Amino acid sequence: MSLKYAVLAALLEGEASGYDLAKVFDVSVANFWPATPQQLYRELDRLATDGLISARVVQQERRPNKRMFSLTEPGHAALRAFVEAPPRPTTIRDELMVKIQAVDEADPETVRGLLEERLEWARGKLARYERLRDHMLDGRSEEEYLSEEDRVGPYLTLMRGRAFEEENVRWCERTLEVLATRAARRGAAEAPRA
Repeated sequence: MSLKYAVLAALLEGEASGYDLAKVFDVSVANFWPATPQQLYRELDRLATDGLISARVVQQERRPNKRMFSLTEPGHAALRAFVEAPPRPTTIRDELMVKIQAVDEADPETVRGLLEERLEWARGKLARYERLRDHMLDGRSEEEYLSEEDRVGPYLTLMRGRAFEEENVRWCERTLEVLATRAARRGAAEAPRA
């Protein structure tokens, strides 16, 4: 998949500037498809050139003019075709997993530090997801939201992002426990006997 479809899907929320889209990506779409603002602007230009989105310039006083983007009918059609095609299987490419695969070759303290960093990062993302969830629900139950909202896709992807980070937290905590237990056993085995 290319960034193209993530941008088209983000524009389902309505007309947005490149800046607005960058904020949307940072808060929600980055849960499953990260992109830098520079990548977004390049993709917006390509999509406009291809006729999948339209762009209009909004004159602003005291600020630079901004371009507002919205989906065109060909953009909706391309997005529908993308949604209806079977996805490729997901694969994980995670540098930390390679390091854990070779954990027995490394300094255990260094590896523990890497895991603790990933754990804190996952907890931070979970906290952001919880704030976003609370904002989306706006006092409603999940069932109310899912039955009342016109669009549930953003919430469903948020649920997946939360589950992914919850599993990252569980895995990091368990891996840290395993490494601590192994270090304690090695320490006991290497201790001098009186």
